[in-house]
Formats: sequence, C-alpha cells, structure tokens
Amino acid sequence: MISWTAAILAGGQARRLGGLDKSALVVGARSILDRQLSLLRGLTPHLLIVTSDRSRVQAAGVPVVVDRIGGAGALGGLYTALVEAPTEQVLVIGCDMPFLTAPFLRYLAERGRAADATVPRDGRGRHPLCASYDRRTAQHFHARIQAGDLRIGDALLDLTVRELGPADLAPFN
Repeated sequence: MISWTAAILAGGQARRLGGLDKSALVVGARSILDRQLSLLRGLTPHLLIVTSDRSRVQAAGVPVVVDRIGGAGALGGLYTALVEAPTEQVLVIGCDMPFLTAPFLRYLAERGRAADATVPRDGRGRHPLCASYDRRTAQHFHARIQAGDLRIGDALLDLTVRELGPADLAPFN
C-alpha cells in the first residue's frame, strides 16, 4: 500500500460568505472540518491542515501549518501542503467540501500515483482543490508564486495532469 497525505486547505478569506470560516460551517450535526477529519482519519495516518491564520483552525491531533508564502491564495496553500507533507503523494482538499466519500478519495489516491497532478473535471471544469499532487511539483508552484501568477489552473498547464472526467466520476455521484 502506498502512503499518501491528506491536506485540508483552510486558509481562504471566504469573501462570498462575508469572511466566515468555511471549515466551521455546520452540515448535519458537525462542522465541515470535523466531517472531513473523521473521514480522512479512516483513510490515511498522514493529515495536515494548511491555513493563513493558525488561530482560526484547531483540530485535536492534526498538525496545523501556516502558509509558507503569505498572500499567495490557494496556490500558496497547495505549495505549503506539498512542502509540509511527509509523503510523496498529497491529496489536497478544500475546507468547503462536506460530502466527500471514502470510495472517491481512495479512487483519487489510486489514480493519482502516476502523474504530477490528478484532477477531477466535470461540466463546470477542473477541480484542483480536490485533487492529488506529487511533491515534486512544489518547486513548480513556488516558481509560479514568485512570478506573481497565482492561478492554479494556469499552473497546471505546465504539468502532466491526469483528468478524471465525468465518466470516471459517475460511480461516485
């Protein structure tokens, strides 16, 4: 079994939600973050939370790391996750995804082993904040940040990306 890290990106400013902490939003009886951690603890021992402000996120037994490059948005969070992860493969998950499932994440991890990035794509486009990345891409993302190009979609253009299209995703809907 190949080991992977699950990194929850919880550093966004949530402008559309008036600055609310998306990870703390309650769905059912639990916060999104609690739901994600409960799911992920059953899949991998390697968990971490990436945030822009350590005081905003607390989770028992899970390392919380602060963005290595402030102001770099989601790309900065992705870069931090790749640098901080103890494994070569990192599943990056946005903190606003309460309905992920174990079968889907296992599939994403399995398919993510042989590419720089493995990214789901549906009718709305790619979803790079619920994707698998190889740690070797960290320097590529760092260079994009240094150049001021913070769009993850643009950064993926220079990588070997395996897309999981609608047919791949259908069993998980």
